[in-house]
Amino acid sequence: MPIPTELVGSLPRPMKLQEAYQALDDGKIDFAELQKEQDAAAEDSIRRLEQTGETYVTDGEQRESSFATYPITDTLAGTGLADNLAGDGQFFAIFDDGHHRQLPRLTGGPFRYKTFASEFVEKNKAIASGPVKQAVIAPSMLMLLYPLEGEIEGYSRQQFLDDLCDEVEKDIRQCFAAGAERVSIDFTEGRLANKNDSRNPWTNKDMLQEFIDLNNRVIDRFSPEERKNIGIHTCPGGDNDSVHSADVPYEKLLSKMFQLNAGYFLIQCASEQDKETVYRLCGQYSREDANGVPQVCFIGVINPLNPEVETAEQVRDALVAASKHIPVERLGATDDCGFSPFSRDEKPKHGSPDFARDVAMQKITARVEGAKMASQELGV
Repeated sequence: MPIPTELVGSLPRPMKLQEAYQALDDGKIDFAELQKEQDAAAEDSIRRLEQTGETYVTDGEQRESSFATYPITDTLAGTGLADNLAGDGQFFAIFDDGHHRQLPRLTGGPFRYKTFASEFVEKNKAIASGPVKQAVIAPSMLMLLYPLEGEIEGYSRQQFLDDLCDEVEKDIRQCFAAGAERVSIDFTEGRLANKNDSRNPWTNKDMLQEFIDLNNRVIDRFSPEERKNIGIHTCPGGDNDSVHSADVPYEKLLSKMFQLNAGYFLIQCASEQDKETVYRLCGQYSREDANGVPQVCFIGVINPLNPEVETAEQVRDALVAASKHIPVERLGATDDCGFSPFSRDEKPKHGSPDFARDVAMQKITARVEGAKMASQELGV
């Protein structure tokens, strides 16, 4: 079987769409007008992804406020916030260039999604000519909606976590029911959990194992056959061409991440200085049998934060090198991160989101072609 490839999820939003998000926040347009721009960008994303030869297509998260907040708010500014939430929550991450992203704050229960990702799948299936995938958010990210200290009166932390797991399970099941063939869970907070940033209190609480255990509460509700198509994505962030945790030793995450009983992993690597160590750690810790499923390691061979386009030959060489540590039947190719996980992303290193969008398609094309070349060289 040839080496498989898969997109993480997001693509740069056109500037016109980003301006529409701002216009909604400013009260200049209504949600229906925003949706027109989302639909246009989503269709363009799917058509262009199909031209690259990508196996599973997606709308590039054009309809989402962000990879983390799509279930609970329409925009990053908090327009259309779900019930029992306020806009003044804790930081999710502080990025290396100094900017930050903030989560809402839970004020009471019950916790319920406002939007399920299956809504995007249904629309994308009507456009796509081939298989569709969908990225969803991990419960470990959304658990940060609850205050770090103390409990909300009338709504205990345990009640919240029970409700949260139910909502995430529903999100995944509905995506499959709507026609998604693959569902990947964004777990960028995994590496960040080891950062211990004094400016960001939750990172000082050694929460990685707690995150893994919570995520497995959801993943273990699925059968081995279902889990073959449930993935985990890890990266050190990717927003405004900056990262939040690339300085954290990767081994702290990779030595534990494969405890997650998922069938495949989308693993940032192209932007790592020591790629060989990443290959070795993935080969060492990934499991041939994770409660009934073999764990496939999709290695990041594309750096979405760098506008320089990788060649197919570079992709081939990276995969051949990785195959020395990871069994080729459990090896795949991906991008380090989503190309624009947040809906307002200026892409400063690229010059503009529109240019970054073109670059993303070139990079994906190189990944697809490079995986074919590696497959031929490795005889699979």
